[in-house]
Order: sequence, then structure tokens, then C-alpha cells
Amino acid sequence: MGPVVIDFPLEGEWWTPNTPGTRVPSHGTDLLGQRYAYDFVRTGPGPAGTRISPRSPAGYLVRGARLRDCYGWGAPIFAATSGVVVQAADGWPERDPVHPLRDFAVALRNGIKFSMDKVTDLRVLTGNHVIVESEYGFIVCAHAATGSVRVAAGDRVEAGQVIASVGHSGNSTAPHLHFQLMDERDPRTARGILCCFREYEVLDGQGWHTVRDGIPARTDRLRRLRV
Repeated sequence: MGPVVIDFPLEGEWWTPNTPGTRVPSHGTDLLGQRYAYDFVRTGPGPAGTRISPRSPAGYLVRGARLRDCYGWGAPIFAATSGVVVQAADGWPERDPVHPLRDFAVALRNGIKFSMDKVTDLRVLTGNHVIVESEYGFIVCAHAATGSVRVAAGDRVEAGQVIASVGHSGNSTAPHLHFQLMDERDPRTARGILCCFREYEVLDGQGWHTVRDGIPARTDRLRRLRV
């Protein structure tokens, strides 16, 4: 059985540092339904194509970057398929400025301290998030910007509807979207389901070309244009 085909949940240009197109489990663990999860990070154009903000690598390492200056922060997150919202959690703070060393230390500490039996609020890891029940399983969009979640539990959403914005909440080392499909509502007991994206473009030496029903690799620079 092949991967579930759904819509790409973002617009514009993105990079996928963690993807099942490069390794499985994509995040190094099967816990919390993450086996086939994706991380999408927006980086700058041209020579700055590996930077998350206009700040130089040295400046970013020393001083960090303001959230509002990060290329991906605040970008709309679209529902990848129609379904019903079963969980919508907001109100978890973001760290501003973004600082690679501090944010990595926070993520490491949270990962070490996390206990499946004791945790009562998954936002310490997922940050602000939305879980949509679809015909294919439960879709998770995590690390949303504080105050950006536009839906509530019980809402019906349609594919392409804006449900939140990309942020830096929870276990995040830079503004990004953590995206996964799983077989149960509760990530603590869920197993991941492999999904691919109906249509997006990938940049190579010849320019942008269309990929259909694809799974991005870590080396891909991809984009999705919406009209």
C-alpha cells in the first residue's frame, strides 16, 4: 500500500530538514506518531538560501534573530485535506529572539524530561497545534505562532483553508511547521502514517519543475504556489 496523497500545507519556498524522504524514522523516533513526520523551514533566496533570517550566520549564532525577521514566521498553514478539528491548542509562548544555542538546549531538556505517563499538556513539545481528523487519519500541524490558531475543536475545515500560522512554540529550534499523519487522535499512543503531497515544485539546475504525489528529500528546495 502506497503513501496517502494529500495537499501541501504551505505556500512559497521551503526546505525539509527532517523528512521520510531521507530517513525513517524521520525524527529518529517512533514516539508520538512521528515516524513519517515532516519539518518545513523557510529560508532566504539566493546566496542567503540557507539562512532563516537576513542576519549573517555569525550574527545569528551570537545574537539570534527576532521572530518577525525570520522568513517563515507567520506564514499561513493550510488544511491539507478536509476534516473535523479534534484538537486546537493555542496560548503557548514563543521564544523571541530565536537563538540556536538556547533553543537547542531547551529542546534537549524538554526531550530528556518528557514522560509519556506524566505529561498533561503536550504543548511543552508540540507548542500551539491543530489536529484534524480526516478520512486518511489524524493530521497534526505543530509549533504554530501564539494567537494564530483560527479553528476550534468540532469545526469542519476544507482543504486549503487557513488554520494557523507558522511559529516557534514548544520544542522548536527555529520557526517551522511540524507536520504528520497518524492513526489515532492521541499522539501518545498513535502510530505514524506515510503521506506524500499531491503537487509541488522542486528547484534543480534547470529551474523549477513540478512533482506530483511526491515525498520531498532533505536536499530539496521546494515551493507551492497558490492562486
